Amino acid sequence: MKTVYHKADSRGHADHGWLNSYHTFSFAGYQNRERSNFGVLRVLNDDTVSQGMGFGTHPHKDMEIISIPLEGNLEHKDSIGTTAVIKKGEIQVMSAGTGVMHSEYNQNKEEAVKFLQIWVFPREIGVEPRYDQKSIKEGEKINGFQQILSPNKNDDGVWIHQDAWFNLANFTKGNGKNYTINKKGNGVYAFVLKGSAKVGDRILNEKDGLGIWDTQSFNIEAVEDTEILLMEVPMDLPDYLK
Repeated sequence: MKTVYHKADSRGHADHGWLNSYHTFSFAGYQNRERSNFGVLRVLNDDTVSQGMGFGTHPHKDMEIISIPLEGNLEHKDSIGTTAVIKKGEIQVMSAGTGVMHSEYNQNKEEAVKFLQIWVFPREIGVEPRYDQKSIKEGEKINGFQQILSPNKNDDGVWIHQDAWFNLANFTKGNGKNYTINKKGNGVYAFVLKGSAKVGDRILNEKDGLGIWDTQSFNIEAVEDTEILLMEVPMDLPDYLK
């Protein structure tokens, strides 16, 4: 088993006043050759957007973009006709494909919104742009794994154009479980949302990240009540990027 550890305070940071963002991988003004991506996982941004503020209309192309609110409500508008609000307990996906314009705003005038912005390279380019969001709250599992994303349209959660599986791992202190890789050649990037846990042989605290690959499975054990996002992705980049 191979691993790469990213401590929370080692992430890139940008404070724009209205936006406070921490970058696990190179993004915008934060560029680190050793932290460009984890397999096809290209961006993992931990964003806080001030009251009534947000990202103006901007373009995306050939990327799978996932948003997971942690606090507050985020309003989304795009050029394919979508107007939606996502909130904690939901997940949003946008396949940018041939090209899409979108904006995201904090709908609340009283409190900040916190969310994860995640980008994944698709297995192929030039797909038709699409949008989807789903509630994941009703499927919440304690001391188990809750699948919130996969490559399959009929599976739990949303789907994307990539052989990726995302799970929320929610464990009470002292409990844990073994995670098994879904597809040979994939790795998992574990990102702690709250609490602390032993993942493989490493203790992770809040907002720490650990990439794991070249293994069929690994164990998670909660040091305290813990919530972890597990992002399983192919480690080989698609041919169009080589």
